[in-house]
Amino acid sequence: MITDLAPSWKLGAALKSNHELHELHELFFISRGAAWRHETWKIGTVLSIAAPSFIAKRPYGARNAIDALDTAPSIDYATPTPFLLERCFVESLVYITPISVVYLSSWTGISPDYTVHPLIGGLIMTKNSEELTSAQPGAGVASDEVSETFDAAVRADGEKKTKKGKGDKPLKKYRKSGRLTTKYYEAELARMQEELVKLQYWVKEKGLKVLIIFEGRGSAGKGGVIKRITERTSPRIVRVAALPVPTERERTQWYFQRYAAHLPAAGEIVLFDRSWYNRSNVEKVMGFASERQIQEFLRSCPQFERMLVRSGIILLKYWFSISYEEQKRRFESRNREPLKRWKLSEMDLAEHRLFIEYSKAKDLTFEYTDIKQAPWYVVPSDDKKKARLNCINHILSSIPYEDVVPEPVVIPDMEEIAYIRPPMEEQTFVPQIY
Repeated sequence: MITDLAPSWKLGAALKSNHELHELHELFFISRGAAWRHETWKIGTVLSIAAPSFIAKRPYGARNAIDALDTAPSIDYATPTPFLLERCFVESLVYITPISVVYLSSWTGISPDYTVHPLIGGLIMTKNSEELTSAQPGAGVASDEVSETFDAAVRADGEKKTKKGKGDKPLKKYRKSGRLTTKYYEAELARMQEELVKLQYWVKEKGLKVLIIFEGRGSAGKGGVIKRITERTSPRIVRVAALPVPTERERTQWYFQRYAAHLPAAGEIVLFDRSWYNRSNVEKVMGFASERQIQEFLRSCPQFERMLVRSGIILLKYWFSISYEEQKRRFESRNREPLKRWKLSEMDLAEHRLFIEYSKAKDLTFEYTDIKQAPWYVVPSDDKKKARLNCINHILSSIPYEDVVPEPVVIPDMEEIAYIRPPMEEQTFVPQIY
């Protein structure tokens, strides 16, 4: 007779393992002639199981699996009715016998340390592989193949499993078109954003000064990568400098003066969304600067950047390169969508029309300013996802850092102070529409 199960196991229950909560989404009962023949299940397998129709979720009011099986409709095992279970994620290998009750579950969060192990004579829950090894199957084992499956389960359960997408299979990187899959891109971006957080802690602790310049044509993806960099970092450490059109007063200043005010201090990372290179690109093509001003900039800029590097600033310069066809496609996309149309300015339209002139300006800029102390790094950006990952990866590899993320702090309890607050009715609240 199958012994009683833990009464606390039920749909929606939160099981605790390694201080993490995991919600039990699916609870199924499988018996003779059903799923026990699937000896090849592996950790991480996603299952769609055809089985007799008596397999069901636990009925309301059933105290445990025994009650559920007792209330299940009787069937003729010789002519089972086909029934397709929902897709289940196998987090742990199970030992399945011809007559047993088997739990299959999909979990949220990391894979739990607990292994559900059904036996003839009862279901036991083991916390580690040693306990699983000591648990011997009862009488009525289905076959030698199933026994081998049990041994494989013990071996596999002792190994550390890394969750990569569905189970332990690595995520698919590329589509047939050659572009990154969304899941792989998001996983890589999350990993790199975690490293960026470590980098900001290192910069803060060591008092480093980091300046990163993002240049390129309109819609090339500069803003996209800046957004991903700052998404998880602290704005007090990692800040963005996107200067507007210069004022009349600023037009009379030394050209680099208004940019110098935004250079990083110790413990800061500054991201320039466009920079002083406007002079040799936008201003040159659109006729906003004279030829004399442009030539003076091309002579002064390398010297200015060498001064920055000698002063201890880590300077990285990225040029996001986009093709004419891709820029046109992105401009057309912005034009179609009202919520994105604000991104399409008259300057962008003129830039697109003068695409070749911008190419000439970029080549001239590189000729003068691609110096050893502060070289240009070109980021092909027709594929936005690849461009973001490649750029962030290069930033992380260009600045040596260590993991100095502080340990979790102790959250203090509130101090009890004799104080009576004013009535809530005296405050003005926003309308509670939602």
